Amino acid sequence: MSAIIRVKNLSKRYIISHQGNKGDGLRHRIEEMARSPLRWLRSSLQTARNGHSGNGAGSPLKNKAATREEFWALKDVNFEINQGEVVGIIGRNGAGKSTLLKILSRITEPTTGRITINGRVASLLEVGTGFHPELTGRENIFLNGAILGMSKMEIKKKFDEIVAFAEIEKFLDTPVKRYSSGMYVRLAFAVAASLESEIMLVDEVLAVGDAQFQKKCLGKMQEVAKLQGRTVLLVSHNAGAIYALCSTGILLQNGRFVARGELREVLGLYNAQGAKDSVELAGSFQRPSIKAVTIDREQLLRGNFVLNVAFSSPFELNPPIVGVVISNSMGVPVFGSNALMHSDGFSPRPMSKGVARITVKELPLHPGEYGVTVFLGEAGSDYEVRRDVLRFDFVPKSPVINCPPVESIGPLNVKALWDLE
Repeated sequence: MSAIIRVKNLSKRYIISHQGNKGDGLRHRIEEMARSPLRWLRSSLQTARNGHSGNGAGSPLKNKAATREEFWALKDVNFEINQGEVVGIIGRNGAGKSTLLKILSRITEPTTGRITINGRVASLLEVGTGFHPELTGRENIFLNGAILGMSKMEIKKKFDEIVAFAEIEKFLDTPVKRYSSGMYVRLAFAVAASLESEIMLVDEVLAVGDAQFQKKCLGKMQEVAKLQGRTVLLVSHNAGAIYALCSTGILLQNGRFVARGELREVLGLYNAQGAKDSVELAGSFQRPSIKAVTIDREQLLRGNFVLNVAFSSPFELNPPIVGVVISNSMGVPVFGSNALMHSDGFSPRPMSKGVARITVKELPLHPGEYGVTVFLGEAGSDYEVRRDVLRFDFVPKSPVINCPPVESIGPLNVKALWDLE
């Protein structure tokens, strides 16, 4: 299969300026003039003789020149993407994901290195990019389409489809400056998705809009990728969306290429990349407290959930009861357990300190990001709650094939039997 995108030794450098003196604000300047007007006047005259502006180096309004620092958003990145691949670009904030897509879409130029793209590119990187606030939705469809490289005939041919997808027919002749952010992104996505391009670049489009719109976006991207055979590069912190769409992944860390391969393996590396396996908590000596919460990342990669909760108490808990609640990315609880609910194998006995462990084999969740809340108490009493002490990205051991977007079916992955008669 031929490569449609080639990236070779790609680097992008930015220059960051730092003010050398924290007291360079207007208040400090006025204080300086008040304390020593003669010194300030001499400095002003000297600056004027040197031909500098009042805000230049040596000005009395600035004590120390700004320092400059190099920042490499990307450094020596190399990879190839074949035609028809759907690739998730994965990495933590600051990894260089958005910078990479901006270079691929020709918004910015690389400092060094080379990219080769064999095909037409449609990109949706920022909400409303290429829109003019004073123009109507109708006018911006033609403007944005032209910026993306569509001819007037192409735009006219796709016009009704764009309006129907964006659901803005009622406001088509309203200036887009009066649109909500959701309307903005719906229209922007509709125009970009309608471009008959070989390559589609999408950056965090699912971060804006309601659940219904996110479902439509996922469905459109699945159609673009799987039915039309286009190449898609997707940046998202939504692990469920990436798993629903992508077959392979590329992992970036601090601007450098780390790995490329089967999505499950790359997500496993991402989860282990600087993730907090354990959280130490400052408890009280006067009451029962949770001291530490530890998640077993190795078991998580196998689809199992194993969590240890360390606790201590100034008196014996009879018996200590630890509860765990797992919530989705919106904070909605999806699973909970404690030793009273699920008592098989539990040996209750009085303890003043210890570690409670919960094990769930093949955690019945769809791919996504989840948070962990823990409780400490004893029969009839609750002593402490620690909300969202840990977060984790989860990929089941045997992911559901042809799974609809998690936003439309919910996070629970419960096995069911189907039959036809």
